[in-house]
Amino acid sequence: MAEAPAAGEPAPPAPRPRGPLSLVVLAVLAVAYTLWASQDLILPVLLAMFFALIGNPIIRLLQRLYVPRFVAALAVLCSGIALTVLLGLQLVQPASEWVREAPRELRTLTPKLQKLTKPVQDANRAAENIARVAGGESTSKPVQVVRTEVNDPYKSLTATPMMMASVLAVVLLTFFFMVYGQDLQRHAIALLPDRQKKKLTVEILHAIEIEISRYVLTISAINAVVGLAFAGCLWFFLEMPMDEALLWGTMAMLLNFAPYVGPLIGIVVMLLMGFSSYDEPLRALLPAAIYLGLHTLEGQIVTPIILGRRMALSPLVLILALMVFGWLWGIIGLLLAVPMLVCVKIMLAKMEGMDGWARLLE
Repeated sequence: MAEAPAAGEPAPPAPRPRGPLSLVVLAVLAVAYTLWASQDLILPVLLAMFFALIGNPIIRLLQRLYVPRFVAALAVLCSGIALTVLLGLQLVQPASEWVREAPRELRTLTPKLQKLTKPVQDANRAAENIARVAGGESTSKPVQVVRTEVNDPYKSLTATPMMMASVLAVVLLTFFFMVYGQDLQRHAIALLPDRQKKKLTVEILHAIEIEISRYVLTISAINAVVGLAFAGCLWFFLEMPMDEALLWGTMAMLLNFAPYVGPLIGIVVMLLMGFSSYDEPLRALLPAAIYLGLHTLEGQIVTPIILGRRMALSPLVLILALMVFGWLWGIIGLLLAVPMLVCVKIMLAKMEGMDGWARLLE
């Protein structure tokens, strides 16, 4: 029998009711469907926040030099757009050449792969012959399924303006987040009624802004160095043209934003590129070997030394987050999965009673 509280003592709080598991599952499915269905609206906002977090440390540095925030944000945004345009112009020609020559390169790659897999094919053919002799010759033929695809001639005409509108929305939102993001946070915190909640919210938002900005900027710088180093190795060791080497270096930089999944895709692409470009097996394996070596050096030595253990994430949780966000939002989801997971970890570490969940993500 529970004891009654003594006089003058506050009554213990009543336990919060918990919903059944079925409602929790339905709520998770509803949230996932909402995120997938509204991706055209959500993704530009998330991308703008991502780019604003990259630029915020530079803007704070310029503010210390007495540059107004509006001017600093405009300078950072214009510099980023200019670098992107210059890099794109540099990569247009080699990318178009590879797209144009890809069918021919794949046709030359097929005999090489067949030669490498010939022993396995011979073994499979011998096993099929043994099974045919043991079970009798089958006269039935497999059913062939013919798929037809209807090409909509107006699809490309409608997709291009929508893509341009999305890019313009991301640019404008990035600029406004850089300039007015702090004021928006301040006004949103003022709406909270409790002083303790305001203090906790300020701490969480400040930690998220500082840590995520530092993390995203550091990871972007590391990935850029990895891309430049990979391009330099291709140019120096394989005597690849500089514009083509920059193309593969840019690909390595972008894929490195998605841990585990991105480098795995990069190794497969480098194997295909190597075997389609070079006849010698060792020379064909060299691009993938260089890429794997640089990624191992970056992932096991450089990034842990620079970021330390406070941004460490569990590989299992990281893979699950990449699978979920990649399924929801495709390539952009893979790009945003790690910063969002780091953001969740910081929030859990700052909230009372949630530090155990934060340690679970490590």
